[in-house]
Amino acid sequence: MSNKWRIALIQMDVVLGNPEANREKVKKMTENLRESGKGIDALLLPELWDIAYDLERLDEIADEQGKNAQMFLKELARSLHSYVYGGSIAEHKEDGVYNTSYVFDKQGNLVGSYSKAHLFKLMNEHQFLQSGDQLGLYQMDDQKVGAVICYDIRFPEWIRLYAVKGAKVLFVCAQWPNPRLAHWRALLIARAIENQMYVVACNRVGSDSASSFFGHSMVIDPWGEVIAEAGEEEMILTAEIDLDIVDQVRSKIPVFTDRRPDIYN
Repeated sequence: MSNKWRIALIQMDVVLGNPEANREKVKKMTENLRESGKGIDALLLPELWDIAYDLERLDEIADEQGKNAQMFLKELARSLHSYVYGGSIAEHKEDGVYNTSYVFDKQGNLVGSYSKAHLFKLMNEHQFLQSGDQLGLYQMDDQKVGAVICYDIRFPEWIRLYAVKGAKVLFVCAQWPNPRLAHWRALLIARAIENQMYVVACNRVGSDSASSFFGHSMVIDPWGEVIAEAGEEEMILTAEIDLDIVDQVRSKIPVFTDRRPDIYN
């Protein structure tokens, strides 16, 4: 089995509070992938691609148990015959609303879900959302990968857990706003270098009443080299990654065998 994967990132503007319009946009953008005739192994969407940061209306518009998003992403995975890392959506559960990501395999089976662990108080997430407390670890073919959401990347101790448990790729969905482009790039590159993994990060573009978003979705290899980076417009960013490089880097600089967790507490 080949360890080379072709990845596509949907860098898009998000219509505030309108899941139907946003699903239609994703559908149209992915039609271009199908028409190109070039298959992909994984698709990544941005954070809260369904409603953006329309937090004050969550009780009205959040997706009940994520059913609408799951149905849409399931069909997307089937039509593309690709894994779909479904960005994240506002999922309404019995105890509140979560910022949740779903992962589907190439046959459209739900592989798992992850709810954002670290809520971003500067955008008032803590006032409207519940935080998750479980890692987002998945099998993609025969490889282990992880998924986190936006603000999570500022917590290296959280990301390290993914690497220690064997993840070779970290998928990141985000609505990372201006003016913190330098932070976005530096943090993603650092997470790739220190964990010797690929980082595949999809950010939105456009603006809402409170913030503007710069895009710059990125694919970074385990050496910290940026192998693909988008600009600030809507687009589909594609890149090929080679999972064998992860093993090569980890053998050349044996960070994980040299760790001393016995002294870190």
